[in-house]
Amino acid sequence: MKETSTTSDPLLETSHGTRFDAGSTLDSLIDAELPSLLATYMQLHAMPELSGQEEKTSALLAQEFRSLGYAVTEGIGKYEHHSWPGYGIVALLQNGAGPTVLVRADMDALPVEEKTGLPYASQLRGINRDGKEVAVMHACGHDVHVAVLLGTARLLARLKGAWRGSVVLIGQPGEEGGGGAQAMLNDGAYELCPQPDYALALHSTLRLEAGSIGYVPGNFMASFSELEVTVRGVGAHGSAPEFGKDPILMAAQLILALQSIVSREKSAFDPAVLTVGSVHGGTASNIIPEEVKLQLSIRTYDDRLRDRILASVERIARGVALTAGVPEDRAPVVTLKASHQANYNDPDLTERVARALKQALGDERVNRSEPVMVSEDFGSWGLGGRIPTCMFWLGGADPVQFRASQLTGVSLPSHHSPLFAPLPEPTIRCGVKAMSAAVLDLLAR
Repeated sequence: MKETSTTSDPLLETSHGTRFDAGSTLDSLIDAELPSLLATYMQLHAMPELSGQEEKTSALLAQEFRSLGYAVTEGIGKYEHHSWPGYGIVALLQNGAGPTVLVRADMDALPVEEKTGLPYASQLRGINRDGKEVAVMHACGHDVHVAVLLGTARLLARLKGAWRGSVVLIGQPGEEGGGGAQAMLNDGAYELCPQPDYALALHSTLRLEAGSIGYVPGNFMASFSELEVTVRGVGAHGSAPEFGKDPILMAAQLILALQSIVSREKSAFDPAVLTVGSVHGGTASNIIPEEVKLQLSIRTYDDRLRDRILASVERIARGVALTAGVPEDRAPVVTLKASHQANYNDPDLTERVARALKQALGDERVNRSEPVMVSEDFGSWGLGGRIPTCMFWLGGADPVQFRASQLTGVSLPSHHSPLFAPLPEPTIRCGVKAMSAAVLDLLAR
């Protein structure tokens, strides 16, 4: 790895005006590391691993962190949906007395068939948590997050003269609906390091131009609850529905009735989204089946509202069955499959991070964004508000494509799209500089 000179580099400055000799500017350090980081990014993109299966990605991170002098613990957070071992990583670099800053990156990919046409596009297939073979792709930018975490780890290790305290780096498995953050916490992640004073993360997006940052104080991303509703009926011949209780008809009625929760059971000033994303039932046109399974997601910013919606789902499901005359022993079964809290960005921490990023990147490249209803389990690392957290957007869109999108109104590919493809060089460069600048500001001597 290329060593950088420490003889004639300029000083760096925190947002509080503290100046320190970092031994090299962030830009010169990133210039030296970028070719390696880009190669690693393309390697990660071509070898995506599904939630709970992040073995190679985890091993790559652990080896890199150890080579930089971090104390590394592997195998944290057994994945709840399977018998696979946990692939979470906790890496600790202590550098005297001072605050502790946690930086987290998620590692898992999605069951999506890539259609980007990139030379490093994924061709891999894997076994999803439902046991089915699927195509696998980094369709949410977690490969960017890992590459940025590696770059940040390198810069912080080389700039130890510029900060005091402890850095905790988290490689997290199972973010995509898998509860990976909570699994790592349940497995004692915070027993392996000082409890953080601050927790940081970023998320790539094509809604911003590569090289830019978006920040949101307060509500940032919604909570996520995944439900499975089993609508149980009584099977019969398709020609004689009077001898059965049709769960397909009940499922159709339930899907429509559930939409009244958001439109009629809450204030218009309290954001919430309820989506029925999967319906499975029946085997033939002439058979009334015994049951139909629905998969739902619920997103809110308020835990109390989420709990009311969960109760409403169960009440309405039972009501539909009661109306259809379903016997009590065949009442619907509502199961909570996964849940994590909203991402709330501590306002004071977020404004401080924004000031540091504006100083490092320039005011014009760091702008305030709006809250979104998409969900992410990073908020779990805040332990219910006891640890201030901040996640910010990292722009990844090709500038030419971004401007064309602005002119035409045609959106660029969203997260989880088979066409999702951040522009690597400026995205990773900006991500490493932004995250390093934020940590250095929080740990300034």
